[in-house]
Amino acid sequence: MIRNSITDVSGVLVGRSEDERLASGVSVVLFEEPATASAAILGGAPGTRDTALLDPEMTVERVDAFVLSGGSAFGLDAAGGVMAGLAAAGRGFAVGPVRVPIVPQAILFDLLNGGDKAWGDRPPYFDLGRKAFDAASRDVALGTAGAGCGATTAGLKGGLGTASVVTPRGFTVGALVAVNAVGTVTVGDGPHFWAAPYEREREFGGLGLPASIPPEALDLRLKGGPGGNTVIAVVATDATLTKAQCRRTALAAHDGLARAIRPAHSPLDGDVVFAAATGRKPGPVDPFALAEIASAAADVLARAVARGVFEATALPFPGALPDWKTRFGGLR
Repeated sequence: MIRNSITDVSGVLVGRSEDERLASGVSVVLFEEPATASAAILGGAPGTRDTALLDPEMTVERVDAFVLSGGSAFGLDAAGGVMAGLAAAGRGFAVGPVRVPIVPQAILFDLLNGGDKAWGDRPPYFDLGRKAFDAASRDVALGTAGAGCGATTAGLKGGLGTASVVTPRGFTVGALVAVNAVGTVTVGDGPHFWAAPYEREREFGGLGLPASIPPEALDLRLKGGPGGNTVIAVVATDATLTKAQCRRTALAAHDGLARAIRPAHSPLDGDVVFAAATGRKPGPVDPFALAEIASAAADVLARAVARGVFEATALPFPGALPDWKTRFGGLR
């Protein structure tokens, strides 16, 4: 069954947990077997854990999971919970008799969204990470779920989105993204998504682009301040890629953020894209096949951004940003 989800990529599972009172959560992209991986960070204010090992020249080639989390730097504890679950399952990079799970992570800032962040001496993200690991499956909840629970954009509630596609050569490519952008995902104050040209099967309303884009729609609308944002994502494929090819795919996938969000990659965002290859389809990938995979990664990431906002529901707090369906749903 095709889910239009990153879990259409063979070997990929997704788990999530959230705390509605906290208005924050965690998403885990779990690989059934270690996956070759890399990353690209193009935002000016990232928050990450264990991303240096993803550089192509570093020793470790494969990862067990990626974590996307709310909580700003406090949320970096979530990877520990995922590592605990992986260790209990006997997973991890072998160092003699010891196994160390490899779980890079990126976080977004959701500390000012109205949720109760008075967690005392112990932030809850380790436990949220373990719950997300334990919940891993092929089903992916969208919108106000997982790492997208507390996410926002400049004018609308943000959220968790996913999408997938099959390339002309038969490789499946999928994306998962938590949309917490400093900018906007819609054209001006209207309902049309910047990502509209890439939409498939009315997955985010089917409105297309407006007949014309008014000049004022290109005026920048920014939310919050430095460190108050970040769009974090994972793209995955079932192709057999090298670590350097994963890096190239992650870089290309950032084009999807630029297609779907205005602005992207600003000094106020921490935009991070992880890329992984499960290798379920063996054989080398030539530059032409890689170009198809990289282009598909950008397209599915743009679609996933729009889906995350389209499917979100507003947080139940005074002054919370509206969600797309409440504001514009009558136009579908």
